[in-house]
Order: sequence, then structure tokens, then C-alpha cells
Amino acid sequence: MINKTVNSVVEALDGIQDGMTLMLGGFGLCGIPENSIAHLVKLNVKNLTCISNNAGVDDFGLGLLLQKKQIDKMVSSYVGENDEFERQMLSGELEVELTPQGTLAEKCRAAQAGIPAFYTPAGYGTEVAEGKETREFDGKMYVMEEAYKADFALVKAWKGDEAGNLIFKGTARNFNPVMCGAAKITVAEVEELLPAGKLDPNEIHVPGILVQRIFQGEEFEKRIEQRTVRPR
Repeated sequence: MINKTVNSVVEALDGIQDGMTLMLGGFGLCGIPENSIAHLVKLNVKNLTCISNNAGVDDFGLGLLLQKKQIDKMVSSYVGENDEFERQMLSGELEVELTPQGTLAEKCRAAQAGIPAFYTPAGYGTEVAEGKETREFDGKMYVMEEAYKADFALVKAWKGDEAGNLIFKGTARNFNPVMCGAAKITVAEVEELLPAGKLDPNEIHVPGILVQRIFQGEEFEKRIEQRTVRPR
């Protein structure tokens, strides 16, 4: 039976070096690979390009890497919750590539599927389309977007098995699944790691063939980015 389990986050992230491009799953602070991000901080790798829907908050998620100036370039869709991100962007310390959210997801999915590029109407006629090929289909203009190229994809799942099969929960399913297999190496940290064959095949969201390393995460904080409640 295939076993892709590694013993720790240290072993899981072996090979990450300065200057690499990393994909990091999550939506807001939901479903982010907390253990992997914390270890990247310890590794102190520099000059990273990070592809992620958002950049965390000042003291959590990718915000921890921004604090230590480990990220040179952020490719994101939404970055409004991080003051340090804003400061670095406006000062020119951080290169930022803002991408429509659906386009970002599809650029990951295209990489996962081995598709080099695709056409989308999102961004046509705006700065997003500058320098890119455009084409008309049925009277409507589209922008050609190339699939992402990344060295590592770091994702977080609710459950996984030793063969690398993954199940996601709730909003964590927004970006984590499309990043699996979209990089040279996919690392999955999971809340619950089961023996191979113990997951119901009908409930698996990502097959193990798209995952190279999997490990049992620890002490997930699962911080809430914005808590909104109605008055009593």
C-alpha cells in the first residue's frame, strides 16, 4: 500500500529554499496550513514568491512571513486585512500581483490539470490585461492567462489518509483542492490522519495521486479573521 506519510513538518518541508515560489491554501484564515507557515518562519527562507488568495493578518498566517521580510512577491486576490502588507506594498518593499479571485483559482486548477493557459473575460480592458494576449470569442473579448508555476504547494485538509487522499471542510475547500498537484511537490497537513483505505471513497475531494507528502498537524489555532454577531 502506498504510504506518503512523513513524520513531521520538518520532513514535510524539506527542500524549500530561498527564492522559491510557494502556493499556500486557505480562504481568509480558514484552512490555512498553520504548521507549515510556522515552520517557514523558523526556516527563515527569503525572497519567496507566495501565491495565496490573501496575505493573512499582521500577526497570523502569511502575515508572520511578511513581518520577517521573507516574501518578495505576493500573488493574491484579497489583501485588505493586513496593515504590514499595505505598508510594504506602498513603500515598494513588496512586489504585488493582484489577480481576480476566480482567475487565481483557475490558474491553480490549470496547473493542476497540466493546462498551460486559458481565456477568461475577467480583467479585460483593465490593468490586469496589460501585456497579455486577448482574443474574441462569439463577440466577447477574453484575456489569456497562463497557469501558475510553483515549487511547493502547502495545503491544509480536515482528514487525510496515508495514501494522500484528502477531505476538506467548509470554506477551507475554496482554494486548497485546486492547489493540490499544481506545484512540483504538494504537502498536506491534516487534522486527522487515518490508515490508507479508511476514508469513504465517495467523500474524498482530492485523490492521493496529487499529493506527495502528508503529515498530522498539531495545535491548530483556527483563528477567526472577522467575528460578526448580531446584538442580543
